[in-house]
Amino acid sequence: MIGEKPCPYRIVDDIGGAFSMGAFAGCIIYFIKGMYYAPSSERFSQGFDLLRKRAPILGGNFAMWGALFTISECGLIHYRQVEDNWNKVAGGFITGAMLSIRGGYRQALQQGIIGGIFLGCFSFVEIAMMKFQRRAQLEQQEMQHNMMIEKQISFLKEQRPDIYAEIERQQELRKKRTQDQASNNSSGKVLAFS
Repeated sequence: MIGEKPCPYRIVDDIGGAFSMGAFAGCIIYFIKGMYYAPSSERFSQGFDLLRKRAPILGGNFAMWGALFTISECGLIHYRQVEDNWNKVAGGFITGAMLSIRGGYRQALQQGIIGGIFLGCFSFVEIAMMKFQRRAQLEQQEMQHNMMIEKQISFLKEQRPDIYAEIERQQELRKKRTQDQASNNSSGKVLAFS
């Protein structure tokens, strides 16, 4: 991911982030669920009670998933000595398989494939976003560069017409030279074929 910490420190960071994400999602889900199934006089208290009981469990499940994924990814980075998206895909496969190993090897294999595909799609989206941002950044830099050149040319045209005229003359000479070279190359090719 973008802006990740180095590998040993990433484990604790990802466990905390996954727990926070799961607990936050659990707070919203279980509060709404508790209010929905509670009697009308006790909606708020029942929603809060179910939130208090179940949200930390969901946060713990998220933290366990985050821990297994980050440990397997860091192990692959250490083993392969390469940090790329294949580590994420393989880490998702290992995590999905380890979490469902109690259901048997077939279940573990299915869940591992699903985890690998999920993390592969996530990595693909991340790469596409990074390429899009890089392209937009380059276009913006090029636009700023062109605007700066236009400002400098307009300044020279108004303030220093002698320098502007010299620049125009040099550009005309350069164009003529390139045209002459192109015509010499094309005539040389015709002579070579004849």
